[in-house]
Amino acid sequence: MDSIARDIIDLGRRGALRGALAIAALAALPGTLRGQGAGYPFRLGVASGDPWPDGVVLWTRLATEPLALGGGMGDVVVALGWEVAADEGFARILQRGTARATVETGHAVHVVVSGLVPARPYWYRFTAMGAQSPVGRTRTAPAPGDVPARLRLVNAGCQMFEHGHFTAWGHVAAEAPLDAVFHYGDYIYERGARAPGVRGWGPRVRDHLGGDCLTLADYRRRHAQYRAEPDLQAAHAAHPFIMTFDDHEVENNWAATHSGRRDPEAMFLLRRAAAFQAWRENMPVRVAFTPPGPGIGMHRRFGFGRLLTLHALDTRQYRDPQPCNDGFRLPCAEVSRPEAQMLGATQEAWLLDGVARASTTWQVLGQQVMMMRRERQGAVSMDSWDGYPAARARLLAGLHERRANTVVLTGDVHAGWAGTLRLDPLDPGSAAVATEFVGTSITSEGNGTETVGNTEATLATNPHIAFYNNRRGYTLLEVTAQRVEAAYRAVPFVTTPGAPLEERGRFVVEPGRPVPRAV
Repeated sequence: MDSIARDIIDLGRRGALRGALAIAALAALPGTLRGQGAGYPFRLGVASGDPWPDGVVLWTRLATEPLALGGGMGDVVVALGWEVAADEGFARILQRGTARATVETGHAVHVVVSGLVPARPYWYRFTAMGAQSPVGRTRTAPAPGDVPARLRLVNAGCQMFEHGHFTAWGHVAAEAPLDAVFHYGDYIYERGARAPGVRGWGPRVRDHLGGDCLTLADYRRRHAQYRAEPDLQAAHAAHPFIMTFDDHEVENNWAATHSGRRDPEAMFLLRRAAAFQAWRENMPVRVAFTPPGPGIGMHRRFGFGRLLTLHALDTRQYRDPQPCNDGFRLPCAEVSRPEAQMLGATQEAWLLDGVARASTTWQVLGQQVMMMRRERQGAVSMDSWDGYPAARARLLAGLHERRANTVVLTGDVHAGWAGTLRLDPLDPGSAAVATEFVGTSITSEGNGTETVGNTEATLATNPHIAFYNNRRGYTLLEVTAQRVEAAYRAVPFVTTPGAPLEERGRFVVEPGRPVPRAV
C-alpha cells in the first residue's frame, strides 16, 4: 500500500476531519492546484474510469477559467503529455504518450491505457501549457481467471450543487483502497439558479450559475461548476469510477425521446444530444469516443475476476414514457401493459445473456431507479420500475431461471434502502430473486433526517424492505465469495462543510440467500 493511502486510512479513523484531511493529503501530491498561477489549465482535476484487467481510461479537461465560455481556452489545440507509473513518486514510469485537446471536445482528453498488470494500483499525471496536473491513483481489475479474496466498491450519486457541500466525496476519497466507484447518475442537475426570494425544491445553500441547461455551452459550464469542487476532485483522483447517467444529466424525468417537461420531440432531441456530448466529454468513460449524435452507448459490462460481474445499465434511453402522466400515484390501466419497456428489448436481452454466460459468484446490476416495490397508500412511483411491472417481472424471472446471485445497486430516491426483490412483489411468500441496495444522495434534498413522516407506514406496507434511512452519504460494499456486505455511510449535515462520517446501517447477503440481514 502506498504511503498516501496509509495516511488517508489513518486519518479516516479520526471522525470529523476525515474528508478535509483526505483532500489535504491529495493536495500534497506534486502538480496540484496549490501555488499554481492564473493560467493553470488543470483546474478541473484528473480522473480515471472503466477499469479492465489490462487498463483504464485516464481523463482531464483543460480549463484556465472553468466557468467562462470555453473554459478560457479559446479555439487553440493543446498538446498534452501523459504518464503512467508504478509508484506515486514516478520513479518507474511504465508508459507515456501524447494527446490533443481541441475545442470540438471542450478541451477534454480521454486516454485509453492498455498493457497494464491486473489487480494493482497505478499513478498517472498530465502535462500541458508548461504545467503539471494533479497526480491521480487508479487500479486495474482482477484477471478473468483470478479469484480475489475481497473487492471494495462504492455506490454513490445524486449530487445537487445547490443543496449542500460535497463532503461525502471527500470521505469516499479516504476509502482507500477501492476497486471502483459506481456512480448511478445525477452527476449534475440541469436546473437554473433560483431567483432571489423564490422557494424551490430543497434548501438553497449555494447557487447554480445561469439558467436551465439547454445548449452544449450550458451543459459544459454546469459540469465545470461541479467538477471544480475539491471533494469531488479528490474522489476522482483517488479511485477509478464506473459512470452512468440518470435524468438530471439531461432533464428531469426524461424518457427515451420524450421530454419530462413535455417539450416537442425535435426540440428535446437537440437538448439531449447536447447533454450527451457534455457528459461524454466530462466522464472518464470509453464511450467518450462514440460520435456525437442523438443517442449514446452507455450500458456496458465489467469483470472482476471470477468473483463479480458488474452490468452497468441504462434505465433512461430505451424506456417507454412514464405511465399515468408520471408522478407518485395510484396505478392506472396503462401500468399493466405486458409489453412495457424499462431497459428496451435489446438491452434486456444483452443483460440476461451476459448473466447466463458469466461464471462469477456475484452478478451486480448497477442501475438508476428503484426496482423494489415501494407503495404508499396504494400509490407507487411511475418513474421507477413500479411503473413498468411487466418489465420488472421479465427481468426477475430471467434472473431466477439463471439462478444468479444478484445484487442490484440503485440511487435516485435520495435515501438509503435495503430489501429483497421477490418473483412476485405482491406476494411475501414468493421466491426471493435478488437483493437491492439503494444508495442515498451525496447532497440532494439537503441534510436529511433519520426518518420521515411516513417511515413506519412505508416499512409496514412493504415487508420486503429491511432498511430505510434519510441521511446523505454513500454505500460501501465489501465483496467476498461468501458474502456481500453493504455499509451505509452517512454525514449528519451537508448545508455546511466539514461533516464527520457516520454509519447508519450494515447488511449482509449470502450466495443462494438473497434476503439482506442486518449485522
